[in-house]
Amino acid sequence: MNSQIIQDSLATDQAASTVSTAFDSLWAGGDIPTQSLSRMEQVMLADDKIFVVLAVVLIIWAGIVVLLLRNDKRLRDVERSVEERIPDPEDEL
Repeated sequence: MNSQIIQDSLATDQAASTVSTAFDSLWAGGDIPTQSLSRMEQVMLADDKIFVVLAVVLIIWAGIVVLLLRNDKRLRDVERSVEERIPDPEDEL
């Protein structure tokens, strides 16, 4: 019984170690060596978790852009109010 479990475990480990991916479908049929997936890549590609990571990164970038645009608008308003308070020296001449 234990030997069967060990053999099954070895077979799945060997199958997992031979799994490889091509980075471009154009090269998939060629004789170009492919790199096997690391453990981290296997975890992230399982159940499409990579899309969750990409969505979080996209939300962070969108937040940064919104923050920059709001700060730019506020700075523009402050600059206008300062320009209105300070008289133009050319007008006095």
